[in-house]
Amino acid sequence: MKKIRLLLADDHKMVREGLKAFFAPTDDFEVVAEAEDGLEAVENAINTRPDVILLDLVMPNMDGIEAAKSIKQKMPDAKIIIITSSLEESKVIASIKAGAAGYLLKDTSPFEIEEAIKKVNRGETAFPSRITNIMVKELNKPSKPVSKCTTLTERETEILKLIANGMSNQDIADQLFLSVWTVRTYVTGILDKLEVDNRTQATLYALREGLVKLD
Repeated sequence: MKKIRLLLADDHKMVREGLKAFFAPTDDFEVVAEAEDGLEAVENAINTRPDVILLDLVMPNMDGIEAAKSIKQKMPDAKIIIITSSLEESKVIASIKAGAAGYLLKDTSPFEIEEAIKKVNRGETAFPSRITNIMVKELNKPSKPVSKCTTLTERETEILKLIANGMSNQDIADQLFLSVWTVRTYVTGILDKLEVDNRTQATLYALREGLVKLD
């Protein structure tokens, strides 16, 4: 099976070495690049095109949130996991808005990190319960009225529900008997109508509107 290619960005060499030591014996992962600050993370992401990028939140020159934004601007399909020791609510929400598909704390077990990477690589999201609680608080804040321009068709609503349930484009295509290209076109249209930048923000919209529910 093809290994998942990783970029590790953390300003502490010990953290990077620890993660590399964990991934080294496995057949599932390959560390193809490292970075010790945000600017280097952006540059190395563009140069190596990893499958999944693990970004520390606090780094010199450019923090993880700004690095995530920059990477997503240049590589819209990039799959990013923020890995940090911060549970600060504003940082969690900012990371999601920046396009992170996962948010893990540094006390997360190696098994949970491994599973999160695999989920994000499949096009799903990886947010543990502690982070989900913060997301729920954000959802419960008063929202602006939905304008008519964001009204979705029945098919778009159906696909949005599947996105919110963590399904990848391939999974959606298989379930609805559509081509992956058609699903990608629908997803792009949905993001445009909802005026959001990524699947994570679309999921938040679906949750806010009651189209799906968190378990």
